[in-house]
Amino acid sequence: MAHIPINKPYTTTNEVALVADAVLTGHGAERNKYLDRFEQEFAHFAGTSLAHCTSSCTGAIHLALAAMGIGPGDEVIVPEITWIATVEPVLYLGAKPVFVDVLPDSWCIDPEAVEQAISPKTKAIIAVHVYGNLCAMETLLQIAENRGIYVLEDAAEGIGSYRKGKHAGSMGLAGTFSFHGTKTISTGEGGMVISSNPEFMHKLRVLNDHGRDPKDPEAKMYWMRNYGYKYRMSNTQAALGVAQLSIVSDLIQKKRDIFLAYQQELKNLPLHWNPEEQGDQNGYWLPTFVVDSKQPFDRAKLFEAMAANHIEARPFFYPLSSLPMFQSKTQNKVAYQIFERGVNLPSFHELSNSQIDRICQTIRNYFHG
Repeated sequence: MAHIPINKPYTTTNEVALVADAVLTGHGAERNKYLDRFEQEFAHFAGTSLAHCTSSCTGAIHLALAAMGIGPGDEVIVPEITWIATVEPVLYLGAKPVFVDVLPDSWCIDPEAVEQAISPKTKAIIAVHVYGNLCAMETLLQIAENRGIYVLEDAAEGIGSYRKGKHAGSMGLAGTFSFHGTKTISTGEGGMVISSNPEFMHKLRVLNDHGRDPKDPEAKMYWMRNYGYKYRMSNTQAALGVAQLSIVSDLIQKKRDIFLAYQQELKNLPLHWNPEEQGDQNGYWLPTFVVDSKQPFDRAKLFEAMAANHIEARPFFYPLSSLPMFQSKTQNKVAYQIFERGVNLPSFHELSNSQIDRICQTIRNYFHG
């Protein structure tokens, strides 16, 4: 029985050709050929005027927060349900993460909880489009405008998700993306920051070049006014990204087809799935269900059954404040109630109908057994 992984990249001969070209010719004057192209084409895809490649989404978040001027003494509001990479850059900068609850339907950050958590020290909100689900961006942006704070979108999982025609990541001051090997499009490792604010993006690019500012009147080789970072993506990785972006519509559609197949096959079970509001599109990066609270559920036993059938599944994210390095905030009740009842299912692009049937039959057997 063949193993079914949770996710893996989908590549074609075009990826091989462009990467080979970058390896052979992408040096000297051509060292940024694919980087520039990937940034321009991704910005167009996501609906912003500017984009900047990074070595990871974690690095993208770090640069974005730094370009916002966030540092020691500042507070950044983050949702309980997300991968730790969302919050680590807050800590890198010496700022304090403030964990707030999520909504029970989207599992994304709760705007009312955000409003209540804002203090004079609050500098930014990180809105995470978890599993491809979309945050309530209109409300969050209004709160931010009223209170004079920034909104950074963590759209690592949001490729192909649109809120009223606007792509995830394009609505706040900046948005960040991941091109990890598990994501909808992949460069192996890699990330991107997008924005339509030229001043912000100039600051970010300077920070990502060891602090070297070409606009500084005193700038000269090997001299810079301030230190910075180095989260630059390689030209070779960018070539892979260009090739992936050329088929992004097909990759998104395949994710959606897989999700809808799961939802249809398991429609009679007490499961709550990734939502999609009218007028929106969910890219369904990772098909996820949360078992109804009235239904007895032992996730470990389901995972044992999945493993016995050579199926890789993943647990829902832990509430971040439940991790040992943070102080627990069990008052964030939704996050603490749903995380043990959530399951992520395989969604790699070559997942076959027979494999989906095998996964669904395993789940049905658990609930009916």
